[in-house]
Amino acid sequence: QILYLKPPWTLANLLKCYKKHWMAVFGYVVPRSLLSTIECLYKHLCTDKTVDSSTVGILLQESKKLLHAFSSRSDYNGVLPQAYAEVNKLYQTLTEVRGALAFQDLSEDTMVLSENAVCEKMEAITPNLQNREEKKSHPSFHVAQESRHQEIWSVLEAVWNTINLYSIEIFQKLDPNAVTLTAKSSFEEAFLGLQKLLAAVNDIHEGISR
Repeated sequence: QILYLKPPWTLANLLKCYKKHWMAVFGYVVPRSLLSTIECLYKHLCTDKTVDSSTVGILLQESKKLLHAFSSRSDYNGVLPQAYAEVNKLYQTLTEVRGALAFQDLSEDTMVLSENAVCEKMEAITPNLQNREEKKSHPSFHVAQESRHQEIWSVLEAVWNTINLYSIEIFQKLDPNAVTLTAKSSFEEAFLGLQKLLAAVNDIHEGISR
């Protein structure tokens, strides 16, 4: 009777209702911190902004987080699990596509490396050409390789730190004798974090396998 916008709703209408009634209604059903998820979805889905693949991945993760939070209240006659499954399917598809693109990039890098090897053989025959090409190509190539190594290292380090963080979190939660000195994240947050971690590890594993 006091709803901000009457049904039927568009997605934009729905997210506006969430924001309008968050403190009075929805904040009592799910964690209030999820308002940032609502705002994130509205910002990217209900405006004219162009969305890249990494942002799409974030939006799908945020959507899953929201649906998971509401699942603690009800399955809404089976609609919520179906929605979650569809969003998860979209996320898996995106992950596969991004993995394929990464593989394509890797193949292109390998081709560039092979071409450089052929060039080096030719340059050995023509010293003057070799001197010119070294000045132009080799520094940028080494810089690119170094940047890629740093990126790979940072991803692996982030995964390791996340594993440590959630392992400590879970064991502290499960051990009744553990003394908790600081505020810790909820089981739901740890569960969602581990889901993200699993997806990241799967991506890395597929990349290494390729």
